[in-house]
Amino acid sequence: MKYPVFASFIILILVIRHAIRRNRRIGEEAESSFWKREHDANEVRRKPLDDLIYVKPDTSSFPIDTMADDAEIAECRRLIEELKEQKIVNLTGQTNTDLKLRYGVANLPVLTEYDERYTLLVRTLQKWADRLWDEGYTREAVPILEEQVRIHADISSVYRKLASYYRDNGTPEKIEELKKTAESLNSASKASILRYLDEF
Repeated sequence: MKYPVFASFIILILVIRHAIRRNRRIGEEAESSFWKREHDANEVRRKPLDDLIYVKPDTSSFPIDTMADDAEIAECRRLIEELKEQKIVNLTGQTNTDLKLRYGVANLPVLTEYDERYTLLVRTLQKWADRLWDEGYTREAVPILEEQVRIHADISSVYRKLASYYRDNGTPEKIEELKKTAESLNSASKASILRYLDEF
């Protein structure tokens, strides 16, 4: 009886060793591929930025008069007005290597600025909407949340709040529109957002 057990143990050891070697090889190949892409990216010359899609904040439906004296909301309004005058691009899901390969290494600093402005815009809109929502102004917060969806923000709570609002206010068909936008996101949050929306 000892021999089959011993043979099984040896086979198990061999299988584990094979898996370890295979995983190590895959890891080495992935690292080598990454460094090759990075090297190639650093050799790419400046390319035109003609295909960039610029984000233009639309605040026309925002509740400007609601909690107008609130310091946090006032700061949000100020920041968004400043951002309206600047170039903003949503580069979520694209690495620096991706950007250098597509637009050239010399364009990376300006692309980083554009993307940082997008992040600031999304966070500022979120802060404004959350402030209104937490104070009970859910209806007034909706246009700000919808603007985040329009500019393809990937903040899960935006989709959760809008989905619950649509359900509770007799417009569940709008949840399907949220799903369509969520499906187009280039973000790690995409799957979790879609799973949540599917529950509705």
